[in-house]
Amino acid sequence: MHQHEVIINKIAQDKIDFELGTKLILENEEYNFEILFVTLKKNIFNSIPDKTDYNTKTYQNAINTIPLKPTYTPIVILKNFSTKIAFNKLATLPKNENTKTIISLLWIFKATDTERRNTECKNGCGHFWHENLNPI
Repeated sequence: MHQHEVIINKIAQDKIDFELGTKLILENEEYNFEILFVTLKKNIFNSIPDKTDYNTKTYQNAINTIPLKPTYTPIVILKNFSTKIAFNKLATLPKNENTKTIISLLWIFKATDTERRNTECKNGCGHFWHENLNPI
């Protein structure tokens, strides 16, 4: 697992505070928006149980609680388009939206993965990323 993947999973599992983890990702000298975006997209899509439309109550609640202004472009897109269309639009936003996009997706993954760990994975799942991750 790459370092950014470890940090993302530690954020999702509350092993690292959300703000600290976000800072570690965004300020990393190897920060790469495209790689982070693809990783978070894959993680979110895999953590949502309904694969027909990727739209669950947990996913919608996560969008509605992203710790950014609800008028920011990535949040408006996430609220107003189906999941797959929204992600396609997020990938093409100008660079000045990258930080807000990553924060939004980290928050969504934290919520959807928490739901998965509390339901599908609560009695053990074998996902190596759900195994004991030591805090940073």
